[in-house]
Amino acid sequence: MGIFSFFSKEKKEVLDKGLSKTKESVFGKIARAVAGKSEIDDEVLDDLEEVLVTSDVGIETTLRIIDRVQKRAARDKFMNTAELNMLLKDEIAQLLMENNNGNGDYFDIPEGVDKPYVIMVVGVNGVGKTTTIGKLAHQFKKAGKKVYLGAADTFRAAAVEQLVEWGRRADVPVVKQGMGSDPASVAFDTLSSAVANDADVVIIDTAGRLHNKVGLMNELTKIKNVMKKVVPGAPNEVLLVLDGSTGQNAFEQAKQFTKATEVTALAITKLDGTAKGGVVIGISDQFKIPVKYIGLGEGIDHLQIFNREEFVDSLFG
Repeated sequence: MGIFSFFSKEKKEVLDKGLSKTKESVFGKIARAVAGKSEIDDEVLDDLEEVLVTSDVGIETTLRIIDRVQKRAARDKFMNTAELNMLLKDEIAQLLMENNNGNGDYFDIPEGVDKPYVIMVVGVNGVGKTTTIGKLAHQFKKAGKKVYLGAADTFRAAAVEQLVEWGRRADVPVVKQGMGSDPASVAFDTLSSAVANDADVVIIDTAGRLHNKVGLMNELTKIKNVMKKVVPGAPNEVLLVLDGSTGQNAFEQAKQFTKATEVTALAITKLDGTAKGGVVIGISDQFKIPVKYIGLGEGIDHLQIFNREEFVDSLFG
């Protein structure tokens, strides 16, 4: 399935609507910052810096963008502020590309990977982690994959119940044990069932509490080691789910989880209804981890593959 098939007119409309508050906030501020100016001077750059920082792009990433815009303006002799949107669009897209944000078909299994493809999902409670797992299961199922879910967040009974409900909605099996069970045991049972039933994809939920980093690291390491006994090389992916609407708190969560385990991909949720969509740019840049998915609404189809061109187009369109 080609990557552009995921950006039908309907999906583009969902993306545009989901990012509308960020677009209105950020670019309304930019328009006010450059109003009446005839060139990209130090004052314009200072105002632009303030806009990006207050839009949760993050200080370090903002300074990097400003530096690139300044050098590009000098090199290409773009002096008119009317060119500023184009400069920003190009430089942000380039930054996302440099940080390994591709435009791949992430609802498919990478070539050369043996089945089942195992995704371990991490993140604090309340960020939309279990919901993201359910939506991922739905999308993989739509792509023709046989999917198994593992309810290894045994710390909260509600987490298991929620995953079971999402399994029902996505029509995929959920492997679970009782509350308080060993999460690694749940992961072992899930992978064993998946292998026995020739599953294509396994998604493992994990506890969403940010207890001390040593405890978190030990628990996640134990789960990973147990999974390797069933599927060598598992997990193929460690997906960190972050709530985009929390802005700078999402940065802090990313910092904690990347210290506790090797995160290989990001899903940033709840971008609809917030003006903090700039956090996608900053987190990608600061942690050098590709954003694979973005959440743009409550609907089961509202988890989209992150496509840098479409994302930047929606912000600057």
